[in-house]
Amino acid sequence: MPIYDAFHRAITYLRVSITDRCNLRCRYCVPKEGIKKLPHEEILRYEEILRIVKIAAQMGFKKVRITGGEPLVRKNLVYLIEKIGKIEGIEKVCLTTNGVLLPEMAADLYKAGLRHINISLDTLNPEKYAYITRVNVFGRVLKGIKKAIEIGFNPVKINVVLMKGFNDDEIVDLAKLSLTMPLAVRFIEFMPLNHTQIVYENAFLSAEEAMQKLKKLGDLEEIPSSPLDGPAKRYKIKGSLGEIGFITALSNHFCHKCNRLRLTPDGQLRPCLFSDQEWDLKTPLRQGADDAKIRAIIEDAIAHKPKNHGYVKFATHRPMSRIGG
Repeated sequence: MPIYDAFHRAITYLRVSITDRCNLRCRYCVPKEGIKKLPHEEILRYEEILRIVKIAAQMGFKKVRITGGEPLVRKNLVYLIEKIGKIEGIEKVCLTTNGVLLPEMAADLYKAGLRHINISLDTLNPEKYAYITRVNVFGRVLKGIKKAIEIGFNPVKINVVLMKGFNDDEIVDLAKLSLTMPLAVRFIEFMPLNHTQIVYENAFLSAEEAMQKLKKLGDLEEIPSSPLDGPAKRYKIKGSLGEIGFITALSNHFCHKCNRLRLTPDGQLRPCLFSDQEWDLKTPLRQGADDAKIRAIIEDAIAHKPKNHGYVKFATHRPMSRIGG
């Protein structure tokens, strides 16, 4: 049975960031002054992550998503994926990646049991991709997406951060990917968690505005979500192989059904992305705390999960790479 928070939400989903390192330097993620990397000894070891996930599974958590930074840059990720997938009670293991290393790693990840993968791709223009990420690897990401489909990952989701003046002219073309390929293209509202290279006031584009642009493709038929799905509102264009989703974190927040906790790479548990409230798991783990103590900390974090994010721009001191994308 899952644990419920103070607002009767069943908490069943743990997002686990395994590193703050990334092989891209996206302008909407990296602050202008750059990001100081965490010392390696401050990042949770795999055995610590597995212990937390095992305890969480015993508490009723059913879904785990591995994030970063960029998770594929951490060594032996395949081992971690395989071990999490074997934990009793975990029904769904997912991964979010920028796709740069996917061409080489997709087969091993699939063999380890991974089936659900999200790949970030904000533009179909190679020059614009190089600008926004500051790395010229567009071709590798496309290759990684095609490789994931070919191997049999299902679903393969494409995460698109909406940015006015950058990719608002590509919304239709990005959505068209779902017509001919079994892709779930998800449009995500820009969330300015830190002072980054992109000015929020100039760049914000609501999901509703994006949806209006897609009317020329035909009627959007709503798809019902399952209990372990994420927050995206899902739609399908008649006859398409894939689907389209919208994540409205700011214009129409989904706090009332939020079912997640976030584990940062340095072992802090966050009940809400937009709040700096954290519960330290790393210190008690390394001081020899038993499972009951770790469970009690997780329970306390759940009990203090806020009703909604009460969003205030730049409310968190952590860059996204230290929280988990």
